[in-house]
Amino acid sequence: MKLVGKKAAILVEDMYNEFEVWIPYYRLKEEGIEVVVVGSGTARTYHGKYGIPIEADTQASEVTADDFDALVIPGGYAPDKMRIHAAMVNLVKEMVTKGKVVACICHGGWMLVSAGVLKGRKATSYVAIRDDMVNAGALWEDSELVRDGNLITSRKPDDLPAFCRAMIQAMGE
Repeated sequence: MKLVGKKAAILVEDMYNEFEVWIPYYRLKEEGIEVVVVGSGTARTYHGKYGIPIEADTQASEVTADDFDALVIPGGYAPDKMRIHAAMVNLVKEMVTKGKVVACICHGGWMLVSAGVLKGRKATSYVAIRDDMVNAGALWEDSELVRDGNLITSRKPDDLPAFCRAMIQAMGE
């Protein structure tokens, strides 16, 4: 437990990818990091693509970037629902702007697009949203992991080992 005292948020909404929430959740906890599940505010409990529920600890409108050292943005179809909530988008923008660790996987890149934080940044995502990422200014590449300063991105659940390692390394720096 080398990162005791650090705090990370994981964004959730309905139709989240279970692997991309629960694996980082437990991996961060394993390192001693306090993990806070942050919902959009539309519900207290959100359901993943396979029906597995997760209860939000708080909602995006009740937190700021100053509350966290890192932010995890999972994929699935949840980011398409997340991006219509200004508080969630603003939290992403604020975290990136303040230089906090922002780790985004799969369709989570939609939140980076909506937050307007990709111009000139190296990133990856699930291939289906590549055009959205590029049109938002990302220097997109097809790699399991792309790190550009505080921004960590991966493509899909198969990339989770590299994704989690990079998050933990960045939080320890």
